Amino acid sequence: MVKIILASASPRRQELLQQIGLKFEVMPSAVEEKIENNAPPEEIVQQLSFVKAKDIAKNVEQSCIVIGADTIVVYKNNILGKPKNYDDAYSMLKMLSGDAHNVLTGFTVIRTDDGKTITNYAQTSVKFREITEEEIIGYINTQEPMDKAGAYGIQGIGSLLVEQIKGDYFNVVGLPIAKLMQVLKKEFGIKIL
Repeated sequence: MVKIILASASPRRQELLQQIGLKFEVMPSAVEEKIENNAPPEEIVQQLSFVKAKDIAKNVEQSCIVIGADTIVVYKNNILGKPKNYDDAYSMLKMLSGDAHNVLTGFTVIRTDDGKTITNYAQTSVKFREITEEEIIGYINTQEPMDKAGAYGIQGIGSLLVEQIKGDYFNVVGLPIAKLMQVLKKEFGIKIL
């Protein structure tokens, strides 16, 4: 069995891979995430996932498969990363209230022995219900928004904000698991089922 490395410290991505029974090690990439604002969001997430996977792939000695991923939230052509502070989280949640936004996750798979690389992405539309001032403040006080793109986690308390999604739920959590597994199976011969 080939060794698989997840180049991400995200507990959500780790949980998703564990849920499907994939055996892997975690080696988070320390690469600085630089976003070129003029590039389309789908290019940005793929590029960031590639840079993370490549960072780990070049530093491992043995043959393995490295998976890198990056998730961004896009609202009216603005990329919303993780909030810098309380006020930043507040303004993001206020902006998203009652409207739809897109969540994009790019992923890259690299086989270290021959350098084979596949990069792809998924996009999901998420619509928030109208959120009251009290709810925004209450949610921020849980601290959940502080380490998440767009200042919310759909798999946690943030689920209370979501009215509707169109697309892959797991993509919003942080990894389009079905799409990733198809790439692992078809391109790298790794079967889960």
